[in-house]
Amino acid sequence: MQEEGILRGDLEWGTTPRLVLAQAARFGEQPAMIDHGTALSFAELSCRVEDAARAFIAAGLEPGDRAAIWAPNIWEWAVVALGLHSAGGVVVPINTRFKGREAAHVLRRSNAKVLLCVAGFLDTDYVSLLRSEMGGPSGPRPVEGLADLTTIVVMRGDAPEGTVSLDTFLEHGGSVPAEVVHERAAAVSPDDLSDILFTSGTTGQPKGVMTTHGQNLRAFSAWASVIGLRHDDRYLVVNPFFHAFGYKAGILASLMTGATVYPEPVFDVPTVMRRVTDDAISMLPGPPTLYQTILNHPDLGSFDMSSLRLAVTGAAAIPVELIVQMREELSFEVIVTGYGLTEACGIATMCRFDDDPETIALTSGRAIPGVDVEIHDDDGAEVPRGEPGEVVVRGYNVMRGYLDDPEGTAAAIDAEGWLHTGDIGTMDERGYLEITDRKKDMFIVGGFNAYPAEIENLLLANEAVAQVAVVGMPDERMGEVGCAFVVPRAGAAIEPGELIGWARQHMANYKVPRKVMVLDELPLNATGKVLKYELRERLLG
Repeated sequence: MQEEGILRGDLEWGTTPRLVLAQAARFGEQPAMIDHGTALSFAELSCRVEDAARAFIAAGLEPGDRAAIWAPNIWEWAVVALGLHSAGGVVVPINTRFKGREAAHVLRRSNAKVLLCVAGFLDTDYVSLLRSEMGGPSGPRPVEGLADLTTIVVMRGDAPEGTVSLDTFLEHGGSVPAEVVHERAAAVSPDDLSDILFTSGTTGQPKGVMTTHGQNLRAFSAWASVIGLRHDDRYLVVNPFFHAFGYKAGILASLMTGATVYPEPVFDVPTVMRRVTDDAISMLPGPPTLYQTILNHPDLGSFDMSSLRLAVTGAAAIPVELIVQMREELSFEVIVTGYGLTEACGIATMCRFDDDPETIALTSGRAIPGVDVEIHDDDGAEVPRGEPGEVVVRGYNVMRGYLDDPEGTAAAIDAEGWLHTGDIGTMDERGYLEITDRKKDMFIVGGFNAYPAEIENLLLANEAVAQVAVVGMPDERMGEVGCAFVVPRAGAAIEPGELIGWARQHMANYKVPRKVMVLDELPLNATGKVLKYELRERLLG
């Protein structure tokens, strides 16, 4: 169903470089981004983006080259990402929770030439993490084992030897004439890649999802239109920029509508409540736990939450009563839920602003304009409404493919263009989708997708582990957490607490199993496949 008044970002601007210039002319001195002590107008943002583009060109970046950003939600993230686009480059975000090995995999697979990071975020030194994993600096290159990586830029904090500060990086760009930047930016096409987001899959290694400027601008102009994001909204972006939602529904959607972005680097409820009060925030997205925690917070009455207008949530089951409380006690006028995946630009279905609380809580909405969503059986035929099957998506938002993985791409997107999500759901007569089961084995830890195959692959790097199987188990605070069933190597002993401590050093915290059970052997079927349902039964027993 095509809706009236839906803006086509791909037709209006086509690329993010053109979007930045157009909005600088349109909104001028209106605030584009406010990050604590730093405020950038749309005009100032455009100038900073051009300076960043000069720096990338001076660093030798050519059109189509990749640069990675490993940093929390800060204004510099947006500037360098948009500057990279203006230089013709491709953004590769890295999860801030990643350890050195995980980040190195993304850098290696993407052939990133430049890494932009920070020092000291949550007491984490990203450069040290990477170097300790890769063996340290060597010659002119900043890190051994990453042949394409020639430059590491530290955007905040002290720049260690072999890296450069953001100021120095930008100074090097001063020799690049403005007309060179303008030519690069003008040459970017809507069909050019804008980003490669790495998503963990069932194969055990993250895959690079490739999407274009035109795809993302069309998808998130539709998203912004459906939710009613406005130029006078103050948008607290707590969703991380390294994720499709924070980057695309945050930075890009705000640019397209003229909303002001307030980056928030750490998910902390008291901080969120204080910022809503101090900055009169009107747009606050987040997982259901964010709103539940605010509503149950003992100090809620001491904060002024009356500025809140717009909420977008999802990624977990939502009680109908929560929607009612958000409207009555937190003053939200519009509450929207949706469903998407990285392979579909991050968005496929959405509720609408006038949907009733039951629809918002119990469904993931209906397809966004220009996109088809169906429920198919194992033979690829659409099932009758109300019957379960696999959720499939087809349309402009489906990725160009997985980076350097034609077999994986062919397995995900069939000959008729349907993206097979692996999610099980039903669809009602209105076309509204309800997800009834998740991707095989996947579980969600505090809003983050955790894939057992990837965690298992990381745990097998421990010399004491011979075999491992990971399943999700319920957790009152996080929704779900991982439990690892491990079989020790011959002659080795595994102490659960020690293995959990080791895991905290080698993987993002949300992936770390909260429980370890040591077994003599894993339950297998006749073909040698681990019977995970038996492991889940052991947890229940």
